[in-house]
Amino acid sequence: MSDNVHAPTLDATRVGTAAIWSGTNDRFTIETPRLPDLRDGEVLVRTEMATICGSDLHTINGDRSTPLPTVLGHEAIGHVVATGGQVQAADGHPVTVGDRITWTIGTSCGQCRRCRRGIPQKCQTVRKYGHEAIDDHWTFNGGFAGFVHLSTGTGMVHLPEALPAAVATPANCATATVTCAARRTGLTSDDAVVVLGCGMLGLTAIAYARDAGCTAVIASDVDAARRELARRFGATETVGPEGLATATQASGADVVFELSGSSRAVQSALEVVDLGGRIALVGSVSPAPEVSFEPSRFVKNLTTVVGSHNYRVDDLVEAVDFLSRTPAQPALAELVSAPYDLAEIEQAVAAANTGTAPRVAVTMN
Repeated sequence: MSDNVHAPTLDATRVGTAAIWSGTNDRFTIETPRLPDLRDGEVLVRTEMATICGSDLHTINGDRSTPLPTVLGHEAIGHVVATGGQVQAADGHPVTVGDRITWTIGTSCGQCRRCRRGIPQKCQTVRKYGHEAIDDHWTFNGGFAGFVHLSTGTGMVHLPEALPAAVATPANCATATVTCAARRTGLTSDDAVVVLGCGMLGLTAIAYARDAGCTAVIASDVDAARRELARRFGATETVGPEGLATATQASGADVVFELSGSSRAVQSALEVVDLGGRIALVGSVSPAPEVSFEPSRFVKNLTTVVGSHNYRVDDLVEAVDFLSRTPAQPALAELVSAPYDLAEIEQAVAAANTGTAPRVAVTMN
């Protein structure tokens, strides 16, 4: 390990365990790569918990190409075991050994045109956890491992020790994605909100809108069980797609969060948004059938449509703050399964594919 690394005693063998993904044919292998010698600005975290996101399943099921071999998983939290020199968290305080942290889904250089324009999640040199091929220096580059090696340019946020792992782990994907969408739409307490899709993102959005003081939150999903669950998170009305137009006529639709990725739902968002309303398209991360709209209506109604993908580090800060204060903590924790051990990664994936829980957890016992 380099001289500028502050590190406690790690595993005597200087290795850690990782579930290496080699594609749909070779699947996962549990291996014990050597731990890295940290460079300036890097951090090594001992993983506390990771959760399996839908994008992980897209890769595992062969629906999305990913450089191989890799360590999948980007929703994760952990405790710092070593740092490369002085590293600061988003709050300006140092990151030190023993700190419990979460981190941004990818890196940002802070210098390129995209970073300067306030969209660092689209940095021209971004490297995303759980999405990159491993190399000799960056093997522990995803959450499905006993350690995660955080590269320079990663935004880091301290986590309260009292925040349950099941609540905190989705913060750096699902929760921060919601807080970013809320920021981009300028969500206020005066807004009547419509949430389309009541999976992990949608349920989080309902709780976040209620936390923001919104008194009218309509949740729509094709699944009756999900609609019932939405009530627990604070939805004031739940409807199937067929009832959405009637429901929004009564309460309005100032902010619409489209979180399902369904073209039909996107079309519905365009149809029900109110005068001066804002739409955040969040769920459409894969190619889908086109939708259409009549432009003069959008012009005359002063409609705003924003795409919202990933987030900035300040959105992650807000996500952690929200999770720390929300009374929906118990309900959010119930969205995460009892944890599987890393050695049971295939069983965990199988459970995630059944939809047994919005998030299936993996721990490194």
